[in-house]
Amino acid sequence: MTLWVFGYGSLLWNPGFTPAEQQVATLQGYARSFCMRSIHHRGTEEAPGLVLALDKSPEGLCDGIAFRVTPGEEERVLSELRERELISSAYYEDHVMLDFRDGRRVEAVAYIIDPDHVQYCALDLETQAQIIASAVGGRGPNHEYLHNTAEHLNEVGLEDADLNWLSNRVRGLMG
Repeated sequence: MTLWVFGYGSLLWNPGFTPAEQQVATLQGYARSFCMRSIHHRGTEEAPGLVLALDKSPEGLCDGIAFRVTPGEEERVLSELRERELISSAYYEDHVMLDFRDGRRVEAVAYIIDPDHVQYCALDLETQAQIIASAVGGRGPNHEYLHNTAEHLNEVGLEDADLNWLSNRVRGLMG
């Protein structure tokens, strides 16, 4: 079976593997937002940062990139993704259906926030900006994560208005 992985946050610019193919894709029924407190990668337990997550939303649409894993590398890639994405159990792994611009519809692995997990949050954009401007975790400053994601989405023609607003606001907060 062909393995596709849906990138909507850091996987967009750092999938952790070399894909055999990548396609712009849309996931229906989910929204991308900074709704997960990061206590490992972009913050600490004492000063959590925020990372993007897929939150179920009946009218939601999330554009991203689908990465096809090279045949024979599926087990290794899944193992590495699970180690990275499932570090605190705030995400769960699920299989979702993606729509490609060329009309294809494929099944892909995606990492989705558990809304009952303690790291789940629903914050207004200004509060998100305040947190992102100062948080730092094991993979670096939270603002790097935001800027890399927003810039990559813009580069591939998938502008996200909230991420662009946050990116500009965080730059302003940081001087």
